[in-house]
Amino acid sequence: MASIHADVTLVGGGIMSATLAMLIHRLDPALHICMIEKLPDIALESSKALNNAGTGHAGYCELNYTPQDKNGHVQIQRALEINAAFEVSLQFWSHLTEADPHNIVPASFINRVPHLSAVWGQNNIDYLKARYTQLKSHPLFAEMQWTEDNQTLYDWMPVMMAARPAEPRLAATRVEHGADVNFGALTRTLVSYLQKNANFELMTDTRVLNLHRVPGSKKAWAVRVSKQNNSEKLTIESPFVFLGAGGVALHLLQKSGIEEAAGYGGFPVSGQWLICQNEALIQQHHAKVYSLAPVGAPPMSVPHLDTRIIDGKKSLLFGPYAGFTTKFLKHGSSLDLVKSVRTDNLKSLIGAGKNNLDLTKYLVKEVFQSHSDRMQLLQGFIPDARAEDWTLAHAGKRVQVIKRCNQKWGKLEFGTEIVAAEDGSLAALLGASPGASVSVKTMLNVLERCFPQQMQSLAWQDRLKTMIPSYGSSLIDDARLLATVRKNTLSRLKLFA
Repeated sequence: MASIHADVTLVGGGIMSATLAMLIHRLDPALHICMIEKLPDIALESSKALNNAGTGHAGYCELNYTPQDKNGHVQIQRALEINAAFEVSLQFWSHLTEADPHNIVPASFINRVPHLSAVWGQNNIDYLKARYTQLKSHPLFAEMQWTEDNQTLYDWMPVMMAARPAEPRLAATRVEHGADVNFGALTRTLVSYLQKNANFELMTDTRVLNLHRVPGSKKAWAVRVSKQNNSEKLTIESPFVFLGAGGVALHLLQKSGIEEAAGYGGFPVSGQWLICQNEALIQQHHAKVYSLAPVGAPPMSVPHLDTRIIDGKKSLLFGPYAGFTTKFLKHGSSLDLVKSVRTDNLKSLIGAGKNNLDLTKYLVKEVFQSHSDRMQLLQGFIPDARAEDWTLAHAGKRVQVIKRCNQKWGKLEFGTEIVAAEDGSLAALLGASPGASVSVKTMLNVLERCFPQQMQSLAWQDRLKTMIPSYGSSLIDDARLLATVRKNTLSRLKLFA
């Protein structure tokens, strides 16, 4: 069997692998990077434009990032952390547009679309006002606006206000410089840039069969792959492997046999969108409007009415509608969930399942919704929405993390998690939201865990500061640095009002 060597092997051709590859390339262009993708092209799964919300998640509009505690106090720390993390992504993308301005053009992957939170009913308005008051006092959210005025609400979201009755009252917050991001286009842009370098190799139509430690080596991995177009098999030997293959990263992590993978499982959730076919309606709305999720719904099901800019064309989506699935990828197998069950994670799966029966029932119920049912939720946003103006489309799959929990056997989490070997030779990314929006911060965490010596070197530190001026500092705590960074990124990425 033929074999090749790569300094870095990335499994999965989505935004996470592309971001990590670009970071490593900019830090050390001499390293040979190999990216493996099972499908015929990159960015066809979770990173594809219509398989995700396209929201540059910054905590501006996502109410699930600011829950109320048992005493009714709004908790804003997670929103602050996500906002600061998104600013890291903006800095890196801004740097890349300067590095290659002819090929990395902001408008090809990011556009300004204001972020709004809208709620109706007095209790929800009280919550939103408390959220606004706390967030507005922090420099990260200083530009946030609040209104209950009908004319202002109409100016912000005319499609939602045109036929709305006087009751229940509605209130909203708005941040002008919110972003819509085409993560598929961004992934293709990054990989296209990398392919100009002789030390980068992309292998599409290539399936990972197995991976294991190289015999006699403490750190090196042997990744056995098969070319699907000609059944050719080869082995890639690499001192570092990143598993960024969406939901099936869990399968590959389990195949690695590292101790740190024990107890991890996955809970897949499907998604659907309603896509507007009425061009006049599409042109009237220019915002991402998020509201509160139905009781029992997972965080990824927070309803939102989204302006999307995909390959230069404006569109309007509503959703997502969650559902139950056993697939870990949109192009995956119905047996993915069953194949993920192991003796070491069975207890975790049972515990998480037992403690989330209501969620499972909710997702199964969502599967059997009619078009009329879906329109009813949409009409909470657009009172005069017509069924004939909207068609259903399937989004990507999200696999939420299940992990060990001493008190409940297992627990279900809705964030992202890096699982890495103790020696830093292998890392896997599990989970979903906020995902792609904070890909740069997440991949920096991978580098810090798996390349600790290099990350502390003066050469890498200088390069990191060039790419991400705030690296090593806290944008949550340093208002002056935030002001400088945000001014530069909003200008370079054309996100200013």
